[in-house]
Amino acid sequence: MSGELVYVYGVAAAGPGLVETVPALRGVGGEGVRVVEDSGLAAVVGPVAAADFEQAPLAAHLEDLAWLEAVARAHHEVVDAVAAAGPVLPLRLATVYRDEDAVRALLADGRAVFAPRLDKLAGQVEWGVKVHLAPTTPTTPAAPPAGEPARAAGPGTAGAGRAYLRARGHERRSREGAYREAAAAVAEVRAAAAAYATEQVRHRVQQGALAGGGPENVANDAFLVPSDSCAAFLTAVRRAAESLPAVRVEITGPWAPYSFAALDDAVPAPGGGAAAGP
Repeated sequence: MSGELVYVYGVAAAGPGLVETVPALRGVGGEGVRVVEDSGLAAVVGPVAAADFEQAPLAAHLEDLAWLEAVARAHHEVVDAVAAAGPVLPLRLATVYRDEDAVRALLADGRAVFAPRLDKLAGQVEWGVKVHLAPTTPTTPAAPPAGEPARAAGPGTAGAGRAYLRARGHERRSREGAYREAAAAVAEVRAAAAAYATEQVRHRVQQGALAGGGPENVANDAFLVPSDSCAAFLTAVRRAAESLPAVRVEITGPWAPYSFAALDDAVPAPGGGAAAGP
């Protein structure tokens, strides 16, 4: 196993602004970040330990949430700093290559995809818009008498069972109504956002630990917005949200265009590279 691999944060257009920005950055291991150029493009890279980023140790590290969070935070800090200097195509977390020659091959082989995509993203940023069901006070249906089977005979049993079934039916209808209202609200929010966006991506809604235990997430979208339209975009989405009591809208950003790099199928297999991350 060699001692170091080359971690690639993203691809950008080569230029003086990038060269001036990168030397001040520190990467996922605290290492200095540099630029590798080829074919008019630049890969923002840094050295990382093979003991952490070869396929087998990386697979183990990905089970360590604290390690993964630290790497993700450092990765995003580098990408966001580069994005402030110009358009960037962020690569997936933990994309590594054996050496700089392999990175140059990546740039040369991928130029037909990278260059037009960078042109498309110039002057634009990503905003996240999540829609959650508005918090409500749940209605707990009346339960049958404790310790008494539902089929048991006796005074009052039938009345208690009917009340329980009515409460359950009311709860189901209320939930169905809440989803119908939320679906209509999502359509309004999306329409308001799309009026100022050039592209939209609908991500999978967040569930479980990703949802943070809050109200249910019913839409999780990303919008690519020209920088000079961001104020109008935010105003439109916030106005739509204020008129929709059935949902709560969360806006995050601006971000580098992670959702719009569209590189998963376009990045050539590493020429002698080690592994691509998650």
